[in-house]
Amino acid sequence: MPFARSDGRKIAYEVTGSGSPVVLHPGMFEDGGHWAHLGYTDALAASHTVIAVDPLGLGASDAPRERAAYAVERRAAYVVAVLDDLGLDRAAFWGYSLGAMTGYAVAAHAPERLTRLVAGAFDPNGFLARVPDTLAALGLPADFDVYKIVRNGALESPYQTAVMDAGDTAAYRANYDMFSQEPGLGGALAASGVPTLMYAGTADPWHDPMQDYARAQGIEFFSVPDADHGGAIRRPDQTLPRVLPFLRER
Repeated sequence: MPFARSDGRKIAYEVTGSGSPVVLHPGMFEDGGHWAHLGYTDALAASHTVIAVDPLGLGASDAPRERAAYAVERRAAYVVAVLDDLGLDRAAFWGYSLGAMTGYAVAAHAPERLTRLVAGAFDPNGFLARVPDTLAALGLPADFDVYKIVRNGALESPYQTAVMDAGDTAAYRANYDMFSQEPGLGGALAASGVPTLMYAGTADPWHDPMQDYARAQGIEFFSVPDADHGGAIRRPDQTLPRVLPFLRER
């Protein structure tokens, strides 16, 4: 597996297929191989050069324990470092949850490096916007540690459990803490000019705010029926038919 260097740290990635490049960035507690595990990589590799990234803190990438290492501008920088390592001026980007936020960060800090952006299951206006309503719906106090919910949800997947067991729990916590506190990037995304497609499951707390944002900005959006936050990514049969035509547009 090749490595790029960003801020002195290794960022692992894997390249498959040929054609116009698309970067795949997974969500919290997932490595780049999660896309292959779910069937996306092979489907995309038939027409694209697929670049599956292990995010900082996960998989074969370095895993710093300092929260500042996971700031949005540094997330954007490590994606740019991968493109530089491959000698690519521009690429499409598909991210889910944490990966969607990372895509928003690239659009905000290096929009000239993106041809298109596909963002699943994360509101551009930030993580904290939905936390109070979500905790209330679950009957939990306002000061409940949401990290426990996110972590326990990931542990429902045997694949993710294996990835997490192989990594550094202190790095996971630093990654999450910075992710959860970052301000929204909705304004910067709207100003970036990057063609964007958004989607979310109808049972995901992010669905309605994402849909509202997309409508307000004239961005294409689609729903994955009856899927929750962890469910929409597990529906390649429903997402790929919407995303592939978008990636082919020029």
